[in-house]
Amino acid sequence: MSDEARLTAIRCLSDGRWHSGEALAQLLGVSRTAVWKRLQGLRQWGLELQAVRGRGYRLAQPLELLDADAIRRGLSAQAQQIAIDIFPVLDSTNRWLLAQPDDGAARLCLAEYQSAGRGRRGRGWCSPFGANLYLSLAWRFGGLPPQFGALGLAVGVAVAETLQALGVRDLGVKWPNDLLWRERKLAGILIEHRGEGGGPARVVVGLGLNVAMSSIQARALDQPWATVAQALDAAGCVPPGRNALCAAVADALVRALAAFAQHGFADFARRWAAFDLARDRPVRLEQEGQSITGVARGVDGEGALLLETASGLRRCLSGDLSLRFTGNPG
Repeated sequence: MSDEARLTAIRCLSDGRWHSGEALAQLLGVSRTAVWKRLQGLRQWGLELQAVRGRGYRLAQPLELLDADAIRRGLSAQAQQIAIDIFPVLDSTNRWLLAQPDDGAARLCLAEYQSAGRGRRGRGWCSPFGANLYLSLAWRFGGLPPQFGALGLAVGVAVAETLQALGVRDLGVKWPNDLLWRERKLAGILIEHRGEGGGPARVVVGLGLNVAMSSIQARALDQPWATVAQALDAAGCVPPGRNALCAAVADALVRALAAFAQHGFADFARRWAAFDLARDRPVRLEQEGQSITGVARGVDGEGALLLETASGLRRCLSGDLSLRFTGNPG
């Protein structure tokens, strides 16, 4: 089944209603007996398809497909000028933006499905079609800010505050760049950049945010996870549509990057402390098979983790470090 044929079927089935095999056969230009085989291709993009004799076919849950006009209507004046590119399928939104020429403009790239979504340390990112948000924002700095290592923390704060404003509770950020709800992963941030020392730098901020992914779609994940839909339901709030959510997040990213360009991490340090899940907890930092244990004591002005160890206070930069909780606050 070609990508275009899959998209045609998805647009038809996105309402979550039953559609007869006869209607789908006509839409796809195939025989009725071939419909089932053709629709199996949707599973390759992580979609759950249901089929019942006498009723037809439907998706397990309705989809709100991304729409640039709908997203732009939700942006503030400050973010209205960003370019918006939406793709049904990409290998990686970060990779696509990094490959584009730098014209100095802010640019938002979104995909319904990523065939090779990436997290930190080369890990994959689970990206079923239409279930979550996979977005990247390209931004040009006049030069890399002195506190550039803290940019991921500033972005984490901006996204956390946005979700909190929508009604999400029990939300925190795990240094350096994971958002957790009740200590289950809700989002991850990947920051990459291109630029020469001392000159303009093009930064791409990638965000994967779990919105309404099902347990079947997430079966490949090997860690606890959560979705915005779950978090808002627990708070008694109605989740926004994907386009409204995307606009809110994109708007927050634009504001955060503009503020970081002017003031660095200073505007975010106090706000980070309000979401810091690791502070005053026993933790273990791992890097290339080596581990350091201690108690997290917050971050410094450049976003480095301050780790109290048996041999004294250590300053740990992000890089390829990862953090694992080993106990409760104390």
